[in-house]
Amino acid sequence: MSERHLAIKVVMMPRDTNPHGTIFGGVLLSYIDQAGAVGAYHEIRRLGHGDQSIVTVGMKSVEFHRPVFIGDVVSFWTRQMRVGRSSITMHVEVEAERDGQTEKLTEAEVTYVVVEQKGQERRPVPLFQSGEVD
Repeated sequence: MSERHLAIKVVMMPRDTNPHGTIFGGVLLSYIDQAGAVGAYHEIRRLGHGDQSIVTVGMKSVEFHRPVFIGDVVSFWTRQMRVGRSSITMHVEVEAERDGQTEKLTEAEVTYVVVEQKGQERRPVPLFQSGEVD
């Protein structure tokens, strides 16, 4: 895996709470998807490719380790896991600093595919030419 990249940092607000007073999991999933895309764009550029259009094709291994509270400043760190011919898979770790210590709150694996759009259709396109990726 590549080095960690701080994709986004967000303050959790009261509007994002569930009936239990913690941050709703769906809000975190949305931020995870956004952070994963930011990280994927970062990795694609780092690998020497220009801007590419990507779409989310899968999110798996989502684990909620600890609750997220109103006022938490939450960091979404990404790391490249795999690069395929037209896809990139990112690991996203969600952390907050509490009482001077970093706590891992959530983590997930998100896969994106590079696409081109023609009219209303999007279709996968190679990120790499043949022979560039194992």
